[in-house]
Amino acid sequence: PERKLRPGMPSGARMPHQGAPMGPPGPPYGGNSTVRPGLTNPSMEANRKRPAPSQQQMQQQTLQIPSTRRKPVGFPGASEMPGRQMDMREAQSDPTLGSNTKRRKMADKILPQRIRELVPESQAYMDLLAFERKLDQTIMRKRVDIQEALKRPMKQKRKLRIYISNTFNPAKADAEDSDGSIASWELRVEGKLLDDPGKVKRKFSSFFKSLVIELDKDLYGPDNHLVEWHRTPSTQETDGFQVKRPGDVNVRCTLLLMLDYQPPQFKLDPRLARLLGIHTQTRSCIIQALWQYIKTNKLQDSHDKEYINCDKYFQQIFDCPRLKFSEIPQRLTNLLLPPDPIVINHIISVDPNDQKKTACYDIDVEVEDPLKAQMSNFLLSTANQQEIASLDNKIHETIESINQLKIQRDFMLSFSRDPKGYIQDWLKSQSRDLKLMTDVVGNPEEERRAEFYHQPWSQEAVSRYFYCKIQQRRQELEQTLAMRNT
Repeated sequence: PERKLRPGMPSGARMPHQGAPMGPPGPPYGGNSTVRPGLTNPSMEANRKRPAPSQQQMQQQTLQIPSTRRKPVGFPGASEMPGRQMDMREAQSDPTLGSNTKRRKMADKILPQRIRELVPESQAYMDLLAFERKLDQTIMRKRVDIQEALKRPMKQKRKLRIYISNTFNPAKADAEDSDGSIASWELRVEGKLLDDPGKVKRKFSSFFKSLVIELDKDLYGPDNHLVEWHRTPSTQETDGFQVKRPGDVNVRCTLLLMLDYQPPQFKLDPRLARLLGIHTQTRSCIIQALWQYIKTNKLQDSHDKEYINCDKYFQQIFDCPRLKFSEIPQRLTNLLLPPDPIVINHIISVDPNDQKKTACYDIDVEVEDPLKAQMSNFLLSTANQQEIASLDNKIHETIESINQLKIQRDFMLSFSRDPKGYIQDWLKSQSRDLKLMTDVVGNPEEERRAEFYHQPWSQEAVSRYFYCKIQQRRQELEQTLAMRNT
């Protein structure tokens, strides 16, 4: 009669062919393999072992752990022990528990429904959690708004007061050095912001790109009548400027101050300035004003939106009946001029009665909005974030301890209701867990009895085992003989 193979054994010849690779011997004959003696590894993996989870499945299981942990785990009877065991294992294997370096999710803060039913006062905590989520969303939205606002220039108009004064040093007949024997005057140009709220005071020269003092050409000649200062990358900022020249008569001088605009500003061509109604402005504002004029007068071509149909004013300025939008920046370059300097006329007096007089002039300058520094500091500040992170960790630890206490409480309640049935179900659950841990799906209760090994497959398994041992001994002898021959 045909011999019956045990389920899971490969079909074919009873003994493998000569030299076929065999698996390692199993207990109780030797080794530590989890398979029974006589069974080959391929049949064990295909029919009896659980397939190893892929990396993607492991990631999915890891992502599902928080949702499983926060589900309300009920313990109405002992039959729910397997679910309880899995919940405890997942809570212990979760890498986010007890690790402050891992980012915890908002869902980990939520109390399970069963705990909320046991403690009605916990609803106040859930209300606070909802308010915190709404507050976080508002703060995040405001942070984005601040980041967008910082990309645009934030300027304020402030008053810069300029002080112009001079001193006169008359000639001294008994002076030993040459400087004292010649009459001279000294001009001072200083200034400061009025009501400056900034903690760091800006230097006077930081407001200007250049400063030119033009003295009377008739007195000092064409080669020595100009005093110039221009900003360079290596310029050291100063609180004022001083000019000293010989002379004993009143001198007319002109101060030309070129403000340092950030971003740069340009003076418009007179025709374009009259058309747009602006005199000096940044390039972006000028282009925006041009676009507003085009929209208001409907100069954009209705069929080809890329072109502008120039009216008579545009034709005079741009000298063409039709132009593209992309041509505007290039054509605009020829119509933009450097801004006009601030011109101050002053008389340097050598009269002793005028020595204490100081001329004051107020000019408008643009300074950075103090709010910009506060906004930048708010975005860069991490002190509050660290404090919030520490409080979040405390909340997570408290929620985890509450969950553990809930599991212990339900364990004790289930045991008190039906001790015998609860212990039996608990043992079954432990047995199932043991089989899952050893990766072998079998029946330990059946395998521990003698009748299990009197089946037809056991004779074949013993034969396979002895054949494997003989092959192993033969290979050892061949290796020994080969070593002796060499």
